[in-house]
Amino acid sequence: MNSYMERKIAKQLLSIGAVFLRPEQPFTWASGIKSPIYCDNRLILSAPEARVIVEQAIADTVKARFPQAESLMGTSTAGIAHAAIAASILGLPMGYVRGEAKTHGRNNRIEGRLEPGTKVVVIEDLISTGGSAIEVVEALREAGAEVLGIVSIFTYGMKKGLERLSEAKVVNWSLSNLDALVEVAAEEGIIAGDWKERILKFRDNPSDESWSK
Repeated sequence: MNSYMERKIAKQLLSIGAVFLRPEQPFTWASGIKSPIYCDNRLILSAPEARVIVEQAIADTVKARFPQAESLMGTSTAGIAHAAIAASILGLPMGYVRGEAKTHGRNNRIEGRLEPGTKVVVIEDLISTGGSAIEVVEALREAGAEVLGIVSIFTYGMKKGLERLSEAKVVNWSLSNLDALVEVAAEEGIIAGDWKERILKFRDNPSDESWSK
């Protein structure tokens, strides 16, 4: 991904409050980790100008990185709308993967038509530790799809996530990342300049809370 696009997307996420940087009052993630950052890319859907930019960037990335893609598959639930809009731009089929199979009807986990051998790109809103995205990839592979890779809106670039993606043999292309975000945030006065390195220190070792001191 080029640095211009990473910064452009970072500015959009910050401008609509989809990413919150609050190093002096850390957020508590579901895992219990204290974090200076919280990302809610669902807010993109409520911001028409940012939505146009982000969805076109997803479509452009799929076209550039995975030109052989035959279908987009969104992660449930955050990736579904983004996959639908990008697929519409590209004129491709779209579906999504549930967190678990339905307990009624046909007990589907994958929604939408998916023929064995279909070349698929997974659309995800956020990559942190990579676990949920990899579960989706594995479900699609089990169904016979050829997963070309993932396109995500934002990644923290955490070591654990990078290692998991590598182990699963799946490529991820993110529109933006934490490095670009803190750079833009410091330039725009959203965070003090000295917080840049502290936030990146959190990214590199999230279990060590010394970044906040």
